Amino acid sequence: MDRKVVIIPTYNEKENIEKIIRAVFSLEGDYHILVIEDGSPDGTADIVKRLQKDFPERLFMIQRAGKQGLGTAYITGFKWAIAHEYDYIFEMDADFSHNPDDLPKLYRTCKDGADLAIGSRYCDGISVINWPIGRVIMSYYASVYVRTVLNMKVYDTTAGFKCYRRKVLETIDLDNVRMKGYGFQIEMKYSTYRLGFKIVEVPIIFVDRKEGTSKMSSGIFGEAFWGVLRMRMRKIKPKKI
Repeated sequence: MDRKVVIIPTYNEKENIEKIIRAVFSLEGDYHILVIEDGSPDGTADIVKRLQKDFPERLFMIQRAGKQGLGTAYITGFKWAIAHEYDYIFEMDADFSHNPDDLPKLYRTCKDGADLAIGSRYCDGISVINWPIGRVIMSYYASVYVRTVLNMKVYDTTAGFKCYRRKVLETIDLDNVRMKGYGFQIEMKYSTYRLGFKIVEVPIIFVDRKEGTSKMSSGIFGEAFWGVLRMRMRKIKPKKI
């Protein structure tokens, strides 16, 4: 059976973390979860530790000292997943903006030949619920900007709901990934694309969080805007073995 792990970064997600873990574990297919916990003061880590007693072979956690950025959280998780020889490695938010029921769709897309499957808000129109119209417009046109500058045929360039085949993450030089916020999502897709891997977008419905606090900020978009311009000038090389 394929080994699958869902990486979930957390910071102050006590309202959501138990529900999202149980929702993933209710799916068929023996999904594992790795929580990357960045020192949440609200007790998120304590909830995960309690649940590890119920799911000792499926639920794992790496605790870090304070908020270190989305990109570094995922890179930490990717390296762990590679070391533990998982075949398929997922990214997913803790707040139910990504529906756990869509995980099997991403998995099947990779099984059918994709190297990276993206849960896409924009590949089939605009599928976003509960966002203010200004945020929808900003997010949509940010993806248009990225697609134009990088000449990359991906509609949802900032999507954070994804499934990678392990070979993709083994090939990308993770130590050379430079963007730390949501620009990290763009850089990982661009690296995947430039290294010749097959990317397939899978339409999903994105629902804004109902509980907890959003981690978005204007600085995140600023990093992505300037980072994309610098990225266009860089050469993307595979990791040296």
